Amino acid sequence: MNILDLANIDYSARDRFDRMYDEIRDRICLLDYAPGKRLSETELAEEFGVSRTPLRRVLVRLESEGLLRSVHGVGTFVTDVDIKELEQTYLLRMELAELSGKLSPAPPTKEILSEFEALTARAKELQTNPNAREFSILIMDFFLTILKLTDNGPLREISERLYMQTTRIWLKSLFASVIDLTDEVIIFNREMDDILTALKLGDLKAVSLIQKAHISMSFTRMRISYQNVENK
Repeated sequence: MNILDLANIDYSARDRFDRMYDEIRDRICLLDYAPGKRLSETELAEEFGVSRTPLRRVLVRLESEGLLRSVHGVGTFVTDVDIKELEQTYLLRMELAELSGKLSPAPPTKEILSEFEALTARAKELQTNPNAREFSILIMDFFLTILKLTDNGPLREISERLYMQTTRIWLKSLFASVIDLTDEVIIFNREMDDILTALKLGDLKAVSLIQKAHISMSFTRMRISYQNVENK
């Protein structure tokens, strides 16, 4: 076996790992796997066509990111999320959003602008026909696209990790009717319009400040809504 063959095997293994990781993480973040759900290693290994060893590596990574919890002798469970417990995480996300416009900002290419224009078009469609799941997927796609505006690897990594920890709070709030889907879609459309305008001007500092402001307002809306529910 030559070096090229070995490289292809390594790439294939990485690709399978990333595919499993992305898929299971998305299912958790979109509440396809509800908080408290026990994940079956046997069923997941069969679904992805792998042995349990590489699957366990994926589950360990997700556990280290706070999305899963392993109980010895019992199994692996999806963690729950609480807005009060993750308040500090939201605050950190705000600061990291601003830093993205300062640390190794990456000027938007034509391809990136096209991606944002496509995201904006999807947002407009949802304003006509709101759908909680499709909206959640759109917001996740938007966040992963905006990460491309910085070349700072560690900043991208920690920002993505913290986003995935908090995104379920927002979706749980929608499903529990704590916040209004129609209002959230309208607000998101405003954010997309502002960010696209700033991108076309090449003003990445403005993009980062807009994102920071919207994270702050989103957290404040949810916190007030939960307080109102508790006071009823």
